[in-house]
Amino acid sequence: MDSEAQKQLVIDALDELKAVNTVTLDVTSMTDVMDFLVIASGTSNRHVKSLADNVCMQAKKQGLRPLGVEGEDAGEWVLVDFGDVVVHVMLPATRDFYDLERLWRPDAPA
Repeated sequence: MDSEAQKQLVIDALDELKAVNTVTLDVTSMTDVMDFLVIASGTSNRHVKSLADNVCMQAKKQGLRPLGVEGEDAGEWVLVDFGDVVVHVMLPATRDFYDLERLWRPDAPA
């Protein structure tokens, strides 16, 4: 499955459980590690965990397994790494604090 298809699968899985403020960043010009960064918020710890679980479950149905999943225990910030697509599901306060969108902006200072 190519990175575009992976990205769409992730977005669909997040939308299915009503993720809040999903943003997709194309970072191909900034790194060789991944092609897309998908960032979304959940409304509670349980919602964050459910969103990440749904991403993993939908990917598994397509034969795609994550390389790693981090943060499921706390549910404040869950990272799901598919290699070409990296997914961050966070509580709004955590997302505001770390501000990954600003960090990965193409015009951000080096």
